[in-house]
Amino acid sequence: MPLLLPNPSSPLPSPLRHRLCSSSSSSYPAAVGGFLLRSGHRPGPPRLHAADSCVVLGCGLVTLDYLATVDAYPRPDDKIRTGELQVSSEPSIGGAAGVNHLLRRCAFFGDATVLQKSGGGNAGNALTAAARLGLNTRVISKVANDETGATVLSELNEAGIDTSHVIISDGGNTTFVYIIIDKQTKSRTCILTPGDPPMVPSDLPMSSLSAALQDVSLLYLDGYSPEMELVVAQQADQMKIPILVDAEQERTKEELEGLLSLASYIVCSGNFPKNWTSIPSLPCALLEILLQYPRAKFVIATLGEKGCMMLERSEAVGAADIEVVADSLKWELHKDDTLPTCISSKIMRLSARGLRTIFGRLLIGTAEAIPASELVDTTGCGDAFIGAVLHALSTEMPPEKMLPFASQVAGIKCRAIGARAGLPWRSDQRLAKYL
Repeated sequence: MPLLLPNPSSPLPSPLRHRLCSSSSSSYPAAVGGFLLRSGHRPGPPRLHAADSCVVLGCGLVTLDYLATVDAYPRPDDKIRTGELQVSSEPSIGGAAGVNHLLRRCAFFGDATVLQKSGGGNAGNALTAAARLGLNTRVISKVANDETGATVLSELNEAGIDTSHVIISDGGNTTFVYIIIDKQTKSRTCILTPGDPPMVPSDLPMSSLSAALQDVSLLYLDGYSPEMELVVAQQADQMKIPILVDAEQERTKEELEGLLSLASYIVCSGNFPKNWTSIPSLPCALLEILLQYPRAKFVIATLGEKGCMMLERSEAVGAADIEVVADSLKWELHKDDTLPTCISSKIMRLSARGLRTIFGRLLIGTAEAIPASELVDTTGCGDAFIGAVLHALSTEMPPEKMLPFASQVAGIKCRAIGARAGLPWRSDQRLAKYL
């Protein structure tokens, strides 16, 4: 039998829009064209004084995650029950209050131990990480006027993220994700239910887009809504705003091509460069990506517990084969260090067999050696890494410092369940050596 999961889509006792618009503390305007644009947000954590007038804008996915921790992932035909969780399933307790009440009451059977809910989504997670590190952050995304959407917005507001440009559809459902966390392998399996209707360019008039880009110093795109994000990127490009693209391997070439062509910075998982270029060598694949996208100043591939690899474009003073450089750097790494480190090649003309050359340097970073007893959940580690990169770019942190800093932020996140609970604040002493 299948894994029994809670159902977050039970009918709501009353429309979210009605409650929000009738609240004395709400700043929702009337619906226009079937959509609501939300204005106003709660004050968040203290911001970096050097970046007070600048904003990092993210466009992409925000979700509500339901996280189930199990002793072992179920085998075929196994039955594991995580609990009886349904939104508004009890007449006397509806909405988010009903969820919390049922979470306290639910009984667990088999191998399941914990069921939690938390805000998620690539853009939401990365911006939350950046906000906790002190940046002014803003988001363009879309939710429905349901209880899930209210919870998602509430968490973003509490993080200090400006949600005044989030689109709220009049009907449909907000994206939610079931995440099954295996305590033995420390891995997770995600089951995503997309939001409906999806975010499209017509959702955001040009006047609203111009307002969203006001005072923005850096744009972050997660690729989840490529048509909408391409429109945002094109406008940002006209305004000379640098763009960081999170290149997910789940996206198709058609979806990512336009975004990558405008990217100033590219961050991706370790498998993406090989899949994108059909080149098995990671250093050579990174070289090919920078050749394909001449606007990109660097590309970073995150490698989980193995750290990361970065190829940065710059002026050359020498020449070498990029695979030889990569092998040399790996030998020079201090592999016994428990905290993240980084080693860089000299700036030179880098080449590979059958490829053109670029002027730049290769950097390899290590990850924190987290004790098994402290490693809890890797959900959202890549987003945490990107949030730290957004901070590093906004504060002009050099790459040699940026890579171990981002790896440290991601490592700290791993010590708590969910994508956001473990994200460190700027005041965290474990980050003091980088800030």
